[in-house]
Amino acid sequence: MVDELARAAGADRGAKLANRIADATYAYEKERYQEARRILRDLAEEVPESAAVRELYGLVLYRTGQWAAAARQLELFREMSGSFDQHPVLADCYRALHRYGDADDVWNDLRSASPSGDLVAEGRIVAAGCKADQGDLAGAITMLEKALRRVSRPQERHLRQWYVLGDLYERAGDVPHARDLFNRVASVDPEAFDVKSRLRALR
Repeated sequence: MVDELARAAGADRGAKLANRIADATYAYEKERYQEARRILRDLAEEVPESAAVRELYGLVLYRTGQWAAAARQLELFREMSGSFDQHPVLADCYRALHRYGDADDVWNDLRSASPSGDLVAEGRIVAAGCKADQGDLAGAITMLEKALRRVSRPQERHLRQWYVLGDLYERAGDVPHARDLFNRVASVDPEAFDVKSRLRALR
């Protein structure tokens, strides 16, 4: 990141800008989103070609529910970096804006690249959510059923997909399958999400 800013603004100024990004990152991690947004808004104007600034600014805007502005920043980040790291977030912005075609395009881009299991899982969750939002619960369930296979050491991405799939089953009226998925999540991590209350509600 320092090298990127040095190329954009010169070595001395690049180091100062990197310190400001560090301040914005700290504010973001502490959920002080408005503070981070103020810093990053100025940085985006000063060094518009910085992918690191665009990425973090997009994430801050996403956290504050500014979907269209977040999507613009994350699209710029994608163009500048060629990275797939924020594709699930970008797709979720488009989902929030009801721009389902754009969300599908981002998902297809991510699925084709398959950069990592975690990223693809997050992208799949968003893509399934898009289908559910449009009334296609069966299509959403089919998309996530690929995550149903049992694994010896479930990771966070497995729990997240099982939980979302359980929610979709419940919404579709398939309580036995919903209960099975929520129990599967709870067997790995009883404190995950709100799985305890979801199971109580299904009794």
